[in-house]
Amino acid sequence: MNDIQPKNPLHGITLEKLLNDLVAFYGWQGLGKKIDIRCFTQDPSISSSLKFLRKTAWARERVEALYIEMIRRTAQRR
Repeated sequence: MNDIQPKNPLHGITLEKLLNDLVAFYGWQGLGKKIDIRCFTQDPSISSSLKFLRKTAWARERVEALYIEMIRRTAQRR
């Protein structure tokens, strides 16, 4: 099996790194405005957010989509 995934922008990115990058870019408040889920808006932490996102597929999909959008925007600025 071929482990190389050149068209997958999330290949090799852990959920924790993805979440840390989003928090660094948007902040918790900004992230909560982009994706309105309690783990971002009420007493947010990386730990609680990771637990929620690992259990909730729809929320993880939205977070991953926002990460891809953030990567594309920052790449356009360069």
